[in-house]
Amino acid sequence: MQLTKLEIKGFKSFGDKITINFNDGVTAIVGPNGCGKSNVVDAIRWVLGEQSTKMLRSDKMENIIFNGTKNRKPANLAEVSLTFNNNNNILPTEFSTVTVTRKLFRNGDSEYRLNDVKCRLKDITDLFLDTGVGADSYSIIELKMIDEIINNKDNSRRNLLRKHPVFQNTRCAKNRH
Repeated sequence: MQLTKLEIKGFKSFGDKITINFNDGVTAIVGPNGCGKSNVVDAIRWVLGEQSTKMLRSDKMENIIFNGTKNRKPANLAEVSLTFNNNNNILPTEFSTVTVTRKLFRNGDSEYRLNDVKCRLKDITDLFLDTGVGADSYSIIELKMIDEIINNKDNSRRNLLRKHPVFQNTRCAKNRH
């Protein structure tokens, strides 16, 4: 399974639709301060089902919808789609390409979609179960988290390992809680 594409429209600072293609060998997104790297991470977390506004660096969920600028109107919805190549059949589906989409409308309505078919968050969570992909996944790490791990601020290394699926059901991890 390989992440192949991220599409963002109306999410946080992304007023226009952007597409990021993850070609072979892409392992990180880099750029200067203020270019939207953290918002890309937030978009990935959000489409995978993140419910905590704190984890999305926001006070309330409606604030993730592009709020406009002096020259642009606010967006009516935030929409993020993640596309995966599933040629190795890691995801339990017959589709070789899987696209997960989440939408939030300004009126508060929201929806999830799998390959453009409306679904529940539980369907998405179940699809990615035991793959290491999810809203709280260790494979989605932002710069702030790397600094915390290096400095071991607030026992961040232990907390990261505690969330890792390999350590969740081990006796060692349970004894250290």
